[in-house]
Amino acid sequence: MQYVCWNRWIKVCTRPRSAFLIVDVQNDFISGSLNITKCAAQQDGSEVIEPINHLLKTVPFDAVFYSLDWHPVDHVSFVDNLHLRDVDASSSVSKEDAKVYDTVTLAGPPPQKQRLWPRHCVQDSWGAELHKDLVVVSNAVKIYKGTNPEVDSYSVFWDNRKLTETTLFSQLQNKGATDIYICGLAYDVCVGATAVDALASGFRTILIDDCSRGVDLVDIEKTKSTVIGNNGVIVNSSQVRAMVEGRDRRPELGYKLALEIKHSIRSVRKSSQ
Repeated sequence: MQYVCWNRWIKVCTRPRSAFLIVDVQNDFISGSLNITKCAAQQDGSEVIEPINHLLKTVPFDAVFYSLDWHPVDHVSFVDNLHLRDVDASSSVSKEDAKVYDTVTLAGPPPQKQRLWPRHCVQDSWGAELHKDLVVVSNAVKIYKGTNPEVDSYSVFWDNRKLTETTLFSQLQNKGATDIYICGLAYDVCVGATAVDALASGFRTILIDDCSRGVDLVDIEKTKSTVIGNNGVIVNSSQVRAMVEGRDRRPELGYKLALEIKHSIRSVRKSSQ
């Protein structure tokens, strides 16, 4: 038990290793086919670039990751590809009536709900490139998601049906990361889904508010509530350096680890009975 407490709680709290994950800061979400300024929240995706660049230049992260939506031309999320699929009889929106941003239920097995988006971030296109003003550090790792034409992928960890895992988890483990700082586009879609999966995967998770922009204001607030409710932390970029350097220690992050250790100890005791 002492070994578990040291390695999974005390060591992490006193010697954290920080990873910075920048989610989908790509042309199509800023000025291209899925420009989020045209979505309900009317937020400007380009506003995340300056504070992200400042963090990259001033904060000593142990690792930096960039994720990219990287869709094939026949991807299931594109509204103009709906004619290639069958819609389930249970769908609240028919194939004939469906339009961009609607959610349909596609025929299975099993049936799956799918939100329809404009064609975006097609592999090797200009829209899929990281924005030219975003600093890309030389030793960073790029993670590509949404490559399966039949399954959408919001989280940088998993596709939406939890069928296929990206390399992110193993890459974070290889670098010994304990704390993951997440930001980018879109707040209530890919950023939020990634933060939830980071928490579920055991990482201490920090969402950077002013480095993220989203699609819908109500969904952004739901994302924040979910992260906080699962013992994640939401901060502004001005607070990040002190956290990474250990001058700002958040009790929520230690509490999350304590809960996980408690669960692990209970599991060990049950298995030994």
